[in-house]
Amino acid sequence: MLPFIRSDLAQFTAYKPHPSSDTDAAVPVQLDRLDTNESPYDLPLELKQKLAWTFQQVIESNRYPDGGHEELKGAIAEYVNESANISSLTITAANISVGNGSDELIRSLLIATCLGAEGSILVANPTFSMYGILAQTLGIPVVTVSRNPENFEIDLTAAQSAIEQTQNPPIRVVFVVHPNSPTANPLTANEVRWLKSLSDQILVVVDEAYFEFSQTTLVSELTQRPNWVILRTFSKAFRLAAMRVGYCVAHPDAIAILEKVRLPYNLPSFSITSALVALQNRPILLESIPQILNERAKLITALSKYPELAVAESAANFIFLQLKSDNKNSPDTNLLNLHQQLKNSGTLVRQISGGLRITIGTPEENIRTLNHIQTALIKPELLG
Repeated sequence: MLPFIRSDLAQFTAYKPHPSSDTDAAVPVQLDRLDTNESPYDLPLELKQKLAWTFQQVIESNRYPDGGHEELKGAIAEYVNESANISSLTITAANISVGNGSDELIRSLLIATCLGAEGSILVANPTFSMYGILAQTLGIPVVTVSRNPENFEIDLTAAQSAIEQTQNPPIRVVFVVHPNSPTANPLTANEVRWLKSLSDQILVVVDEAYFEFSQTTLVSELTQRPNWVILRTFSKAFRLAAMRVGYCVAHPDAIAILEKVRLPYNLPSFSITSALVALQNRPILLESIPQILNERAKLITALSKYPELAVAESAANFIFLQLKSDNKNSPDTNLLNLHQQLKNSGTLVRQISGGLRITIGTPEENIRTLNHIQTALIKPELLG
């Protein structure tokens, strides 16, 4: 370590964009890239042409982007109201903050709440890893609780105990994902009741990155709960992973604080334009969702026929499967071998938390994935 670098950073490993690949290089396009929960569909050509024209004729590359995002915030607010089936006046631009991906917003929330030894965060593992990673890079303690291994519900007794017992610093933020990644389960009524019961001294962050696939949102709770924040993204259903646009919905006072810690000009002009075009054309972009959900159902049905596999129900654009124990190898060994076999066959999936997280791809990709898994299960030598 360089002498001027914080000593605790030596314990961290940099986030690997494609954990299933061998290098940090871009993943070859001939592989089925089902490891990062992206949409399998690119933007339609007519929208790409519209964006290309905008870049050529409208965007001035020598000028800074719109630093206030007012037009984009207004468009997002309109979509949030529409998607939550609430009054068009419930959520306004004052309730929206925009980030360079949800990751920037998570980091801003941590800076605004816990920095300077003022707070810890609570997460229920397995869940999205960036909450813990970003907190640790800021020197913020991370308190973890487990989930029920059968249905992946949060251990609420342990979570409540952690909040009551954790001091110096106390838990200031609770992160939940709805539906959760990597396990794909939505929040239950019990979990939502528990979140509602928390003190208003605690910030509740509900990550709805996969809302468009679950069609279940807690946005309507924001009018009564100024200590709640909803996170969403354009990277999944809106097919804009390359543009890195995330947003959060919250009480205007919370948004005002986030604006204080946000980096100036945090979104490039092309990303802002892409998000606006996506919202203007949302019926076209979101029409792929029913097909993805249908493909998800077919994949779950097909994989559930194999006694070796435990396939969880899903409310997202991915599935989570685990291997059951056998008399020959441990589940971890078999899982590692299955992951490697899929990779050798050209299918990248995410090995995480004792299972495989598989993004729903195109019908062709899903057929290949199923065939590769079937081959590995029919030939036990492939699993060790």
